[in-house]
Amino acid sequence: MSAVVNPIATWSRSISGGGFRPEQFNFLKPSRFRPMSISSAIIEETVATGKPHAFDLKKYMLNKASAVNAALEEAVPVRDPVTIHESMRYSLLAGGKRVRPMLCIAACELVGGEQAAALPAACAVEMIHTMSLMHDDLPCMDNDDLRRGKPTNHKVYGEDVAVLAGDALLAFAFEHLATATEDVPTNMVVSAIGELSRCIGAEGLVAGQVVDICSEGISEVGLELLEFIHLHKTAALLEGSVVLGAILGGATESEVERLRKFARCIGLLFQVVDDILDVTKCSEELGKTAGKDLVADKTTYPKLIGIEKSREFAEQLKREAKEQLEGFDPGKAAPLLALADYIASRDN
Repeated sequence: MSAVVNPIATWSRSISGGGFRPEQFNFLKPSRFRPMSISSAIIEETVATGKPHAFDLKKYMLNKASAVNAALEEAVPVRDPVTIHESMRYSLLAGGKRVRPMLCIAACELVGGEQAAALPAACAVEMIHTMSLMHDDLPCMDNDDLRRGKPTNHKVYGEDVAVLAGDALLAFAFEHLATATEDVPTNMVVSAIGELSRCIGAEGLVAGQVVDICSEGISEVGLELLEFIHLHKTAALLEGSVVLGAILGGATESEVERLRKFARCIGLLFQVVDDILDVTKCSEELGKTAGKDLVADKTTYPKLIGIEKSREFAEQLKREAKEQLEGFDPGKAAPLLALADYIASRDN
């Protein structure tokens, strides 16, 4: 391993315009999802007294997850054709931490909005996230048999139904966002729909997946390319979740961009930690197949720079994410600050 490899330096080069360019692949144009300049950060959430305050993230996440789960249960009932709806519900209601919906709601509340305004969008991003997992697990993609501690969708319903159920969730996500959002100006809803479309399409999530697939078997996959993949495949939907909430909560353009930067940092942080967990935890602890990146010889941060450097990079990303929340009401920013800590320290 080369001694000059430095993920933070790579992140900085990306900010200034250097490093990997997606146009190196003839099937992909430069994307709007690019890392931005971010510096050091606040470490602890404070309240009006200026004293450190222990925010109960677990209670907050359980509360938001409960609201989201109830809304998802109501939005996708069992009806004809029964098989497709059961397949949709099997994966959509299989548990999970509901991080993306929580981000959406927290961002909305941060800028002065109400949970009700963001709940349909929160459900929409979870539907799309579920679709991406269902498709990722297919034999033609990651070929995984386990997801959230249960057999993957195609193992239960077959590959054909799993593909169609994912397609149905993707389509319904936009219908739900457009028709279930109430008491929000139409232009904001349209803006949110446009943002969600961009973050999951050929310049967002799909771009990351395609470059990831086309990079398999390439011996020289560097940090710039790896960062591009993760900023699109993982961070793009996290970014969309945060930005949707901000838009629907009535954020200013400046607030939206600061929260966009926050989301990009925690999105990349999420993937760096995921890479570390894949080589340090077992399948029972993760609730999914452990060590599959190593078996598939996929390029990861630990593979390129080692586990310790990967952990240092994760810590840097956490600090940079928190800096974007300076200036917001500390109490309202507490969920996002605590979530950055949680993503950095999670063990599954």
